[in-house]
Amino acid sequence: MKFVDEAYIDVSAGDGGAGCVSFRHEKYKEFGGPNGGDGGRGGHVFAVADENLNTLVDFRFSRRYDAQRGQHGMGSDMFGAAGGDITLKMPVGTIITDAETGELLFELLKPGEVITIAKGGDGGFGNLRYKSAINRAPRQKTPGWPGEKRNLKLELKVLADVGLLGMPNAGKSTLITAISNARPRIADYPFTTLHPNLGVVRVGPEQSFVVADLPGLIEGASEGAGLGHQFLRHLQRTRLLLHVVDMAPFDDAVDTVAQARAIVNELKKYDANLFHKPRWLVLNKLDMVPLEQRAALVKDFVRRFRFNGPVFEISALTREGCEPLIKIIYQHISAQQKSEQAPEVIDPRFAVAGEAL
Repeated sequence: MKFVDEAYIDVSAGDGGAGCVSFRHEKYKEFGGPNGGDGGRGGHVFAVADENLNTLVDFRFSRRYDAQRGQHGMGSDMFGAAGGDITLKMPVGTIITDAETGELLFELLKPGEVITIAKGGDGGFGNLRYKSAINRAPRQKTPGWPGEKRNLKLELKVLADVGLLGMPNAGKSTLITAISNARPRIADYPFTTLHPNLGVVRVGPEQSFVVADLPGLIEGASEGAGLGHQFLRHLQRTRLLLHVVDMAPFDDAVDTVAQARAIVNELKKYDANLFHKPRWLVLNKLDMVPLEQRAALVKDFVRRFRFNGPVFEISALTREGCEPLIKIIYQHISAQQKSEQAPEVIDPRFAVAGEAL
């Protein structure tokens, strides 16, 4: 697959350089004193969130990253140079965990964000550090401190506002093509989508949101069946889920309600928080249903499915109903963003510490 959302790497920061034991040897200075410098620090290993990347494939082929060690201290009061740092570019949305313990270490959530994933060791002290009135010719020095070494697991969770989920061939790829700038592969057979596709939906000037199209789910996906289970994690950061349902399956024997319930059950099995996210029902391919039968078909589906949330009737192919859907989605996302950014309301009675009621 071209899309890789998981990788393992080994990173090693540089060791610090050792301190130096040295004394001045200059003409007419019989007792020149100590002049051994400190060692340089080892190089750090940084990670930076690059918005131009959308996969961890580079880390599949190059797994080991070692920063330079610090230079040793030298005589004539010369300190060692610091070791060269390493900066690893990762996609926005990358989660970095300890591969051995599973502990969450870092998350790259903002473009340009820089974190230190392995700190270089400090340099050792030269004998210049130990000079004193009672120790005029010190011969002590210390070695450099070792740099951090870590075995890391990288996991990518795409940052999208809206996630599309549904059975294979439900029309998710056609929908993301109709409403965004994404151009995924579209065909009349299942599992044409093999990796997540992201698209930016433009609503107006400086008004947009990001939608993610994931591979189709089938029953048993949470246990590993099909392709979708590999990408369910990408729905965990979305603000809204659109459950796309094919209302005109090729096989008349297919029970669309049973398929829709299977999707909901897979969400519940995989992650309870994902199951409780806001989820809207999008009934697709209604252009293939005779106009006089649409209302009865939709009413029967909603009644049998027992869905209480918003229901939208669309045709991704003809773009019928897509424009109102886009506007309502943007309003919902904007409202969520404002509520998250709203400042905490403080009771004025408690605004001043120690103020009497």
